Parts: sequence; structure tokens; C-alpha cells
Amino acid sequence: MSLLYCLTHPVQYQVPLVRHLIDGGVDIEVVYRTLGAVEGYFDHGFNQEIVWDVPLLAGYPYTSLPSNLGFRSTLQYFNQAFQDRKPQATWIHGWGSAYARAAWLAARHLRIPVLMRGDSQLAAFKGSSLKRILHRWVFSRLFRTVSHFLAVGSANKAFYLHYGVPEDRITTMPYAVDNQFFRQRAMDSSARRQDFRDALNLPPNRPVVLYVGKLHPDKSPETLIRAVSQLVSAQTSSSPPILLMVGDGEMRHTLETQAAGLPPDTVRFLGFRNQTELPAFYDLCDIFVLPSVFEPWGLVVNEVMNASKPVIVSDRVGAADDLVKNGVNGFVFPAGSVDALAGLLSKLIADPALREASGRQSAAIIRNWGFEQDLTALQSALQHLSIFKEG
Repeated sequence: MSLLYCLTHPVQYQVPLVRHLIDGGVDIEVVYRTLGAVEGYFDHGFNQEIVWDVPLLAGYPYTSLPSNLGFRSTLQYFNQAFQDRKPQATWIHGWGSAYARAAWLAARHLRIPVLMRGDSQLAAFKGSSLKRILHRWVFSRLFRTVSHFLAVGSANKAFYLHYGVPEDRITTMPYAVDNQFFRQRAMDSSARRQDFRDALNLPPNRPVVLYVGKLHPDKSPETLIRAVSQLVSAQTSSSPPILLMVGDGEMRHTLETQAAGLPPDTVRFLGFRNQTELPAFYDLCDIFVLPSVFEPWGLVVNEVMNASKPVIVSDRVGAADDLVKNGVNGFVFPAGSVDALAGLLSKLIADPALREASGRQSAAIIRNWGFEQDLTALQSALQHLSIFKEG
């Protein structure tokens, strides 16, 4: 069978998935709006120029639109592309961009089945009751034109059900990362852990709490700094934690000012680190925290779980429902609650055996939330549409 996958640009998470699906026998061609991200781009979230250090265009067929096309021209492009390639379905990631809506509209016009995958969840929708009613009215009608939905997790599936999508038109296709990549690199890093710790000049015998992500209000990094500050002020341990903040963004100066009043070596700001650098940090840490107040998923949680680490996330992190089991591999706390987060951090810091057991559970959970499950899910969705032919 043939499938056109419409993405705005090459994404470090999506590309290895596409390669795995092709290896599994799915015939996919990716159509990008632009290839600009490959050569580098200014990421407003990280507030700097980014060039990813993993290959983004190797190992799969792709094409891209001519530059600077408006909506009407993009629609015409897809009409022609669908007629020329005659795909048996199109797969669209998200619906927020004009590019995605043009692909969706062209597929509808030519009666090509549409698979839709996104990461929206109900918790992200704020506003008045009238606004929520309007959302329901619009989405319930738009979603009727989608042939099948690929839910990335439980919260995303609940979102589609809320807007009237029948359950038999939804297949859970886990939001996953390249588990093998992160697991192997974390294992390789473990042999050099002490050298890495020494290179960072970290004091011995102090547990490491890790944050990885953009320093942006949606991520609520100030909540984590306040929670660590509370632990340090309480002086409940002779080995207080060190907080490593890996990432950059608009809040960095504010956060550095916030952390300046704490004892030396309490908080380290290490800046943006690329994909191949992150597994060493995942291996180094004792606890990982993602305190976001808005986080449709949070793939960084998947990544660090491959390093067998306990995770603490807020209840606004989309991954929480599927990947974080309270008291098993970590904890979920109410977003914005400094006291709750500080309490959970204290519990894990005080109990190395609990950290180790939780880390083992993280590794076990993420083992069943990967690209293999994605391949099976996509095949199931295509079989639902009666267009997938094995072999």
C-alpha cells in the first residue's frame, strides 16, 4: 500500500519512526512544507539557533513543497500530488497549520482516506463555557471528515471521544521515541558516569535532580527551583540535591536570578544540549522532573525512562496517564504545587532503594511504548480502512 505522510518540517522524533515503519513493510513517502530545519533554524522556545546533530533526511523517501507557497497554492500542490501519486491514504500530523489543513482539504476533495495524529488533550483547552461549546461544535464537525484517528495516548484519545469520534475510529499509536537509541547511549554513558560528573565539577554524594527542556512559562521551571529551594532550606539531609537545568529560553535570566539566593552548587544552568548529548545527562541523574503547566505530551519523559530513572511530572503532562504510575516508577503532582513537588522529591532523595526500584519500572514500562507498538497500531488502523495488504 502507499501512504503520504504530511509534516511541516523534518522532526528529530518523527524521522526515526518513519524509518522503522518502512523497515516494517509500510510504504511511506513524507511530504514536507519546508526542509529549512535541517540546515538550522532559530528556535524561539530555546531562544537560539538550533542545528540537530542526528540525520533528518536519510533512509526514507521524501519531497518538499516549493518555498513560500500560500494556502491556495499549497492546496493546488496537494491536489496534483495526490492525483499523481495515487496514495491509498494520507497521514496528517496535527491540524493547526495552514499546510496541514490544505492537505486535509485536498484529500477530502479526492476522497482519499485521512489518518489524523496529534497530541491535543482537553486539559489544554481553557476559556469560557461559550468558548468550549464553540470548540465542541467546530471540532465535532471537522472530525467527521477524518477516516481514522491515531491517538498518541489516553488523554489524546479522551479528547477525540469528547468531540464525538466513535471509539472504533480511534487506534492508539503510542507517542514514542527511538527507545533503542536512548537506551543504548545511556548504557554506554554509564561506564563514563564518574568522569562526566567530574567534568561537570559536581560535588560527590549529592543526588542529581534533572530538568531538560525549554526555559519557558509553559514548562514552569520556576516551580522546580522553588521546590528544590524548599528542600535546601529545610536542611533535612546532609547531602542536599543538585538541580541541573539543561535547556535555554526566555526565562533563563529570571530563573538564574531566582536561583542566585540559594547556596552555591544548588542549581546549575547548562544551556541547550543536542540529541546525542542528552543520554549522558539521563544516565547521570537520580531523579527527572517535568513540572509543566502546559505539555500535550512531553517526549523527554520517554527518553529519560530509557535510562532507568524515576520520573516526577505534573498532572498537565500528557504522558502522565500512560507512562508515570504513581508510586511505581515515579509520581504525578498537581501542576504548580511547590509543596507537593518538594514532598515527592524529598521522598525519592531519602530512599535510594526506592529510586532504583522506580527506575527499573520506568525501563519496563517504556519497553512496551515504542516504535514496534507504533508499527502494529498503524497496520491495525490501515486494516480498519481495508487498504493494508501484507507483503
